Parts: sequence; C-alpha cells; structure tokens
Amino acid sequence: MGHTLESLTTVRGQQPARTWLCPYAPGTYAWWQVVTLSLTQPGQHLVVVEPDQLDDWPALAAEHGVDAASGTPTFWRRALHRDPAGLARVPLRQLTLGGEPVDQTILDRLREVFPAARISWIYASSEVGAAIVVHDGRAGFPVDWLDRAAPGRPTIGVRDGELVITSPYHGAGLDGPVRTGDRAQVSGDRVLITGRLDADEINVGGSKVSAGVVRDVLTAHPQVAWARVTGRRAPLLGHMVVAEVVPTAGAKLDEATLVRWCADQLPEYAVPRRIRVLTEIPVKETLKSDV
Repeated sequence: MGHTLESLTTVRGQQPARTWLCPYAPGTYAWWQVVTLSLTQPGQHLVVVEPDQLDDWPALAAEHGVDAASGTPTFWRRALHRDPAGLARVPLRQLTLGGEPVDQTILDRLREVFPAARISWIYASSEVGAAIVVHDGRAGFPVDWLDRAAPGRPTIGVRDGELVITSPYHGAGLDGPVRTGDRAQVSGDRVLITGRLDADEINVGGSKVSAGVVRDVLTAHPQVAWARVTGRRAPLLGHMVVAEVVPTAGAKLDEATLVRWCADQLPEYAVPRRIRVLTEIPVKETLKSDV
C-alpha cells in the first residue's frame, strides 16, 4: 500500500511542544505517523526505542523527559504489568492508543496512573490513514459520528457489522468507501470496534459470540492484566470459546474463578470452556498481541 508524505501527514493543526516516544518498528504505518509528526510540526522531538529496549522503555523515557507516547493497547498493558511504578515516573502529558481494539478497562487504568494527561484513541490503517480520533476517555466513538460528511474529513459508516470508511488519507489506488475488515457494533451512544471480522465471530452451536466482547469481560476482572479469546473446534457445537489470560502482578488466578466471573456477565454459550493462564503478555514486532 503506497502513500505520499501528504497522505501520511494527518496532524496539521498547531501542536504544543512535545518529546515523543517512538516504539514502533521502522517502516510500519504507525512509525510513519510519529515520524511525519516530528518532521512537519515544530517542537516535536523523538526518542526512538530499539526492539531490545521495549521491556525497559519507561526508564529510558523518564531519562529523556518523554511527555508523549504512542503505542498499542498491548504496549500499554505490558508496561502496566511489568513496571507500573516506573511507568508512573514518566512525565506523560499525552498518551495515544491505536492498532488494536481499545476497551474501557485499559483507558481507566491509564487514567488512574496519569490523571492529568490527555488520553487519545486513534483508528488508523495503511488503507484509510488516521480516520478516527477520540479524546474523551471512553471506548469506541460517538454514534452520531456515523455517516457524517465534512470537507476534508473521513466519513465513517457501519455496514453489515463492518466498519466502512471513506477517507481523504487513503493509500494509493484506493478511492471511495473502503471495507476495513473490522467488526463494529453500536452499544448505546457508542460504536465499539471489537476485532477483525475473520477472527472476532465465534459460532457456538449456531449462536454467535464476539471474541472481543468476551475479552473485554475478562480484562475487566481486577486481577487480569491481558486476555485473548479465540474459538476452538468442538464436537456437536462446532466451536467452543477458549481464552488465555495474564494475571496482574502477585495475583493467584485460577480457571474456575474466571469462568464464574464470565458466567455472571455472559450468556452460557459465550463463557470460555478453557482458560489458560500465562506468565507474560505476548507481543509481536508490531506491538500487538495477536500471536
């Protein structure tokens, strides 16, 4: 997917001077977003984190006075899990999350650590560019943003449960509405993005389960730092819901406790039948945990 400097540069308004942490792998779309910000906006400085420094980035950021950082929810969850005290010492005024579904739990946990900072969620991809930006601390985006046309801004829609975006920042060769492949659902006054269509929906005996909804229930448990939910083939049912979780530091979680937690909040068919407890949050080079 090709881009020009113009299509990559989506931040054009005057910005306060900041020192940004850039933890992304060079050449990725998220890396370009941070780099073009530093190239086109005055007073935007970069501190680049090498892959072998990711586990200790809070100490590096504090040393260099980083006050703004962009990362995936997995990136932030790992920092909260591994070194919450070190993270709290970073003088952050701007936190940005993107690249994965963002749930209310991670937003609330970051707010507890950084009560005065601005916390932003950005939906961006190499196909449609930076299309959605939310600063209100709530998961998803307002439902009244749907199908709202404005000059120079993306138009956001939901068609058959899929997020569809028409964007002025699209990649080369694209035009008009782009089907993103991400599942979106309206919940009250918000539109929530729960995951990729090809992976989010689990068919359990004819009943449809959103892996993202089950994941959000698990991560809302006060002793769960991270969770991943998938479907596994099963006799009669076709598939059953299974999960992996990482407990918070010092927590003694067991499968039965988490099954009961889910059973109190989910339909019986959506409750995970197997929950594996891991010791570390898995992460890919992209800073995502879809491994």
